[in-house]
Amino acid sequence: MVADREGGHRRTPGRAAGRTAVYATCGAVLLAGCASMPDSGDLRGVESTPRQDTQVRVFAMPPGEDAPPSEIVQGFLEALTSDDPRFSTARQYLTSRAAQRWEPERSTTVLADGPGTEASQPGDRENGDDYTFTLTGTKIATVDAQQSYAPASGDYRQTVHLTRDKKTRQWRIDALPQGVVMGRSDFQRNYMSVNKYYFASNTTSAGSDQPMAVADPVYVRERVDPMTQMVRSLLNGPTSWLRPVVRSSFPTGTALSKDVTSLTPDDRNKLTVPLNDKAAGIGHGKCDEMAAQLLFTLQSLTQTVDEIELRAGGRQLCVLGDDRATAVADRGAETNPDYLYFIDGGHRLVRMTNHGGNSVRPEPVPGALGDGSKALRSVAVARDEHSAAGVALDGKALYVAPTIAGSTLGEPALQSKGKTEADRLTTPSWDAQGDLWVADRDPAAPRLLLLEKGGGQPVNVLTPGLDGRINAVRVAADGVRIALVVDKNGTQSLLIGRIERDRTGEQPTVSVQELRSATPDLEQVTAMSWAADSRLVVVGRESGGVEQVQYVQCDGSIPETGALPGLTKVTSIAASEDSDAPLFATSEDGLLWLPGGSGWRTVKETASVAFYPG
Repeated sequence: MVADREGGHRRTPGRAAGRTAVYATCGAVLLAGCASMPDSGDLRGVESTPRQDTQVRVFAMPPGEDAPPSEIVQGFLEALTSDDPRFSTARQYLTSRAAQRWEPERSTTVLADGPGTEASQPGDRENGDDYTFTLTGTKIATVDAQQSYAPASGDYRQTVHLTRDKKTRQWRIDALPQGVVMGRSDFQRNYMSVNKYYFASNTTSAGSDQPMAVADPVYVRERVDPMTQMVRSLLNGPTSWLRPVVRSSFPTGTALSKDVTSLTPDDRNKLTVPLNDKAAGIGHGKCDEMAAQLLFTLQSLTQTVDEIELRAGGRQLCVLGDDRATAVADRGAETNPDYLYFIDGGHRLVRMTNHGGNSVRPEPVPGALGDGSKALRSVAVARDEHSAAGVALDGKALYVAPTIAGSTLGEPALQSKGKTEADRLTTPSWDAQGDLWVADRDPAAPRLLLLEKGGGQPVNVLTPGLDGRINAVRVAADGVRIALVVDKNGTQSLLIGRIERDRTGEQPTVSVQELRSATPDLEQVTAMSWAADSRLVVVGRESGGVEQVQYVQCDGSIPETGALPGLTKVTSIAASEDSDAPLFATSEDGLLWLPGGSGWRTVKETASVAFYPG
């Protein structure tokens, strides 16, 4: 199965610090794919650098002597896409005043192609010491000052003004937009998606009562000391979208010690992190949680960190290694499902070990949902695999039963009054603390519902901002994020929401806040599943396109390993937050699985829905 950047399965760390190659282009060490520099007239667009081997280092050239305005703008835009840690070369294209005021870290705007340029109107060119260009393009994303990615759309138009220095007679930029701008391919070459980790504020694991680790994906510059970047980002706190539902174990104001410029693990894969005095007085349990946050974060970046040592006030605070981290906090990617589950031709719940292959024989799940007494359309198995919830074949009733021999169904836990199967209950989903989620698609009373511990009086989940009808529900293992397939006027989109819980009153209040698209380019999403701590696998198609299976990040970006082998008429997709678990799907060909590095293979001909616990 294709691995992503989660946990120990992302690429090795030598990409930033290993072999370094330099491209010599345009007669000097310069950006690959550099553009021609006209002395007058309109600039052509700055072409995005073609995707290169990610170990290639890209350097920018400073401004040439007596360079005309067009060359100054061109060189500045290309310098933005280099590996210059502090954009010092780019600042050489600015006046001293502009260089002091420019904040490149404030934002990154990603365009479909490199920024185009439009020179000022001829009448404006008569002023010999004044020149203006307009940067243009089509926005596809932005990365804010917190390094948080968000899809974007619409036109990009920003003005760059140049002036000629009265003493040196050199052209320099004296007014420009804050942040940086670049094309998609340059962004993909320069930046990488990495998870930093916090703990759910109001959620603990049902099995252990340990805090649940929550991934907070951010984008960092790949070849500019990403390890130190990630530690600083973690200490700065969670991104705004996630902040209401997570906490950090680091005391407020904790930062790296002032004398720290770069962090590197030793030859035993141990990273020592010196902190300021804000962390000096913490207890051992809190220190272990801090170290776990760092360990989870850095292991999403590299495989070379197995142990964290925290220091402050001139002494060791604690040491935490891989072997103890799972005893400190639960994390979805560390949860290994025992079985893959599916509904067979007899509408029963069956299971098999999840390594796939035709030699694996499925078996009925013990209990009422596997004995064939109730025909099932969809099922969700709890994450501890001790109970399951099944929707009857007609979609009207939801039953919850333990997965033990001799269990009975009893009365439905929930019923829908929808007039057709399509207007009734969706496939349910379990979160890590044992609560059950399901949507009722009845047009007369569409609702998202929560059954605490799988039973009791259903809680109506508030969904402010939801525009459309929920067709599918999948809760992340961390219990604070939920994926919804929402239908609006025939378009089915994948939205990610933040789960907020308020238990201060007599009745708990649960809501899904700030829904955002995870698939802005897809018009029809037909199946989805969480596939890692911040990644999902999705079946869908673009407008006028063909059905495809791909990975997406929950922030709406596409990971490098996004595309998967093609598959048609998919009815369900089964993935686990544990990226070692193989990928399964069901289609008109039955149950299929995807062994690593090959195409889909048929496992069983009669299967309507496949899924892992959750």
